[in-house]
This record gives sequence, structure tokens and C-alpha cells, in this order.
Amino acid sequence: MAWKLTRDGATVHVLPGNGGIPNSHPEISATDFPAIQSFCEANDVKLIVVGPEAPLAAGVTDYFAGSDIRVFGPSRAGATLESSKVWSKDFMRRHGVATAMSWQYRSDKLDEARAKAVELDGQVVVKYDGLAAGKGVYVCSSVEEAHAALDELAALHTGWFSFLLEEKLTGPEISIIGVTDGNRVRLLAPSQDHKQLLAGDQGPNTGGMGAYCPVPFADDNVLAAIRTSIVDPTLLGLQNEQFDFKGFLYFGIMLTPQGPKLLEYNVRLGDPEAEVLLPSMESSLLELIEATLDGTLAQTTVWQRPGYYVGVVLASGGYPAAQFPTGFPISGLDQLHPSILAFHGATRQHDGELVTSGGRVMVLVGHGNELEEAVNHVYREAERVKFKDVYIRTDIGQRPEPTLAGNW
Repeated sequence: MAWKLTRDGATVHVLPGNGGIPNSHPEISATDFPAIQSFCEANDVKLIVVGPEAPLAAGVTDYFAGSDIRVFGPSRAGATLESSKVWSKDFMRRHGVATAMSWQYRSDKLDEARAKAVELDGQVVVKYDGLAAGKGVYVCSSVEEAHAALDELAALHTGWFSFLLEEKLTGPEISIIGVTDGNRVRLLAPSQDHKQLLAGDQGPNTGGMGAYCPVPFADDNVLAAIRTSIVDPTLLGLQNEQFDFKGFLYFGIMLTPQGPKLLEYNVRLGDPEAEVLLPSMESSLLELIEATLDGTLAQTTVWQRPGYYVGVVLASGGYPAAQFPTGFPISGLDQLHPSILAFHGATRQHDGELVTSGGRVMVLVGHGNELEEAVNHVYREAERVKFKDVYIRTDIGQRPEPTLAGNW
């Protein structure tokens, strides 16, 4: 977002930022609202565009309401669409959004959840109720896997917590992300994330190992079905419940034989979807944001650049485990082809050197007229970037194109 908004003509500061973003301010936490306010006043900042979910769930938009500093992002109530899986599922049911069947449990009812998993032959998805940095979802294919997921939930979260069991759906997943003022929405290109750590969609869930856009099989018929069964009912729900929702709205969707079904909402740009969607945007993101806040979103159009964009995550060895070593020097960025974009994630500057500071270190993005061209380009260039124990999933953008069939 910093890259795109700068290209759109804005002067951008990032709090806390990272080792690759100019005007980063690592001393300021994204949830320290008084410090953010002081920074904005000192630097004549009039617009805050929120990237992560935590400050939205903590109420950054509510904090600045009534001030002359505008915030692009939903209120705390609107952010509940992401911050609580249980509340979000209830919202879908209330407003007729197509989604999977689910069952809600509390941490003192784990035995009941285990019994339900047996009843469903282990074909379930276990979802922790709160924010979990993209790692609170367990997709299970057996009773043993479901019980192991429930045991891990209990071990990770001490005290009382809620969670869901959902029926396990089948079909390809896509991400549909839009900008909305709560009444209208302008959708970006359909994209596809790759959540599992390993090639072939194996291994544990992560925050995302790569993405590409647009999605060839997400044609006009598919998008129309998504509009009818998911997007439009969601907008009506936002209006009926009178949310103050001006921001990004992310729909994680599975294209099942029974039609598209919503897996989850996010109230921000997805990561790593953002890293391919924003380079693909011909339109100004800044103008789109200002139109949303000004009430003129209906007068806007989102234009896309031709071709395909593929983003590949370079991750630390050991990710997504809770702990793994960091602080390793990063080299090779100066050797990348000029057309490759390198978006930093978990990096920092240490004694004048760029080093790793977390799990998903950066995303490299390549472009091509055809999807295969973009894939080959970005993987060839990714070999140039080095740090100790670097890990790259090897099949981003290379899933076989599905045949969509069923009751659509």
C-alpha cells in the first residue's frame, strides 16, 4: 500500500513499517493511538490508511472519529466481521450469505466438539474465534486430524475461548476484495492465495505463501454468482445493521459444486493478495480511498492493467511454527530484474544491514502477458535473493485449472 499510494502522489509514512519501506517509524506501534495522533499532528497527516487487522479491531477508526484526521477502515463494530469468526458466521446467517454449515463451541465443551468431529468423519474445519494472524484455521481430513487440531487449540489458548466446527467444503478457492462505503463496492481483480506451506496444498496453514491475479476461471458467470449470493447480501447486512464501514472488504470464497460459498471475511487487503492486486491496478488507490470517504464511490471505476501478476513469498525456515531463528542478512535484491517488485514484510535494518525479522520475509512479484510467463519470471528471479534457511513454496500460480460444474 505504501508503494501504491506513493505512486499515486501521496507522501506516505508507515507505522511501524519495516527495513525496506522509506519513512518507516518502528518506534510507534500500530495500536498506540495517542502516539499515532501525536505523530499525525506533528507531521500534518490528514489520512490514515489501515493495513493490519489489530488496530481496526482495537478501534482506531472510532478513536479518531470527530477529529480532522480521516481513517480508511471500518469501525470496531465493523471489524468484528474479521475479529470474531463466531459473530461473523452469525452475520452471514442473518443476512442470507451463502456459507458452510457450522457449529459453535466453547473451550469447556471440547468433548462435545470431538464427538461432532467423529459424527462428521473428521471432514471439518476448526476455526478459532479471535484474531490469529492467519493461523487459527485447521482444515481436517480425518477424525485424528480434527482431534489434534482441537488439542492444539486448547494448548495455545489458555482460559476461556470460543471456536467453530464447519463442514469441510470442496472446490477451488478465490479471493474477492473490494473497496466499500457500506452502500456500494468497487471490486478489484479476482485473485488466488496459496495458504498451505507446502506444494500441492499440503502442510499447515500459513498467512499465505503466494498469490496471483487475475484468476482465469473466475469468468463473468462466476463473478455474477458471487455477487448474487455473497457480495450483495453482505452489503445489505452492513446497511441493515448500520455499520460505519468505509474500507477494504475481503471475501474468501470456495467455488463448490453447489455454487460459491463464503469461507471468511477480512476487513483489510489480504496478504499476499495485495502484493499482486495493487500492481495490477491502473486506477489510483488514493483517489478510490478519498472517494469512499467523501461519499462519491459510485462515481468511480477500477481499471486493471493487462496480463498476470504472480507473487511468491520468501519465508524463514521454521515458519509457521511459533518460534524460529531470525536476524539473518538478506542479499541479492540489487541483482533482481528491474521489472520485479520486492515488497518487504518481516525485515529490519541492523547495523546498516538488511536482516530477517519474522516469518514471511518478503514477496517478490513478477508480471507476464500469460500466467505461465509471469510464474517463470518471478521464480527465476527469486533464486537471486538469499538468506539463511530461506523457504519458497514452489507451485504458486500453477494449480491445474478446475472444471466448475454443479448447481450454479
